[in-house]
Amino acid sequence: MSRPLIGITSYFEAARWSDYVREAVLSPPSYARAVGRAGGAPVMLPPIATPAVDDYVRGLQGIVLAGGAELGADTYGGEHDERVAEPQQHRDRFELALVRAAVRADVPILAIARGMHVLNVAQGGTLIPWLPEVLDNDRHGEPGAGHTIQVSVSSKLGKAVGDRVEVSAPHQQSVRRLGSGLLAVAWAEDQIVEGIELQGHRFGVGVQWHPERDGDGRLFDAFIEAAR
Repeated sequence: MSRPLIGITSYFEAARWSDYVREAVLSPPSYARAVGRAGGAPVMLPPIATPAVDDYVRGLQGIVLAGGAELGADTYGGEHDERVAEPQQHRDRFELALVRAAVRADVPILAIARGMHVLNVAQGGTLIPWLPEVLDNDRHGEPGAGHTIQVSVSSKLGKAVGDRVEVSAPHQQSVRRLGSGLLAVAWAEDQIVEGIELQGHRFGVGVQWHPERDGDGRLFDAFIEAAR
């Protein structure tokens, strides 16, 4: 059986090799490895070709929206919080256009961390720009601090990973208002949304944590199965 082609969104950053420092398209290898282990063929998507998103979607069987810098507040009608790093506007534009094209074409989407925020905003949702202020603590932003996530067992996410999952994924933004067609399907103990799904779509799942890092391939297995 041929491997489905899976596009993975990437970073556009300064990088060093030899004596050179140049802008480069980068992607942590954990995404490609997780896709490969699950039976897909990973392809990196540079965030510089917004007019090409429909062509990408036609040629791919699935899309992974990777983590990274926080979305710019202007993408959901908010104001920039000085505590948040400056947004990468080129990446925001590309990924929002890409996921909207994938939703229209019913192409499977696995949206991870920042990717979950992209999916939500693409559907008209909003974000909490600085979560510690809302909660009056930085429990979600502490590096290495794990917590238990409750998952809806009737969701695609729940069918893949079960009703509870232990995660460690620092974040200081989160979903505020859900976008059109999205349902919350996973929550932390303080009811912060940790997983979302796009209703009526073949596979449109977003998670706040990083399943590509934790060695549990069940979510990637379900995603690749949908991509087939």
